[in-house]
Amino acid sequence: MITHWQQEPPEVPFYAVIFISQKSEDLEAYAETDDLMMKMASEREGFLGYSSMGDGKKGIFISYWRDEAAIDAWRNNQEHRKAKTAGAKQWYRYYHSMICKVESSRIHGEWLAGFS
Repeated sequence: MITHWQQEPPEVPFYAVIFISQKSEDLEAYAETDDLMMKMASEREGFLGYSSMGDGKKGIFISYWRDEAAIDAWRNNQEHRKAKTAGAKQWYRYYHSMICKVESSRIHGEWLAGFS
């Protein structure tokens, strides 16, 4: 699992959007769209960072947000809505999305460089 914060890890409370997925065989335009969505999300007001882990087919992606309003704004972004529609129709065989309020967060130790 790798985690990237926009700045320092945020103070609680904040929100996590957990996206668990299994990709389909038809990934035409997936990589380009994924890169664009990541760039756009990271530029949004209220985006705090993300954690990600996967093997190319199955994965868990967690995005962190300041508040529910920031999540709603991203959810309703026109380009993001188009990408979600393509994901449901073409790119994902399965996915499960959850929104959680993070009320406690602890970090121990130092992350090992190059470990993911």
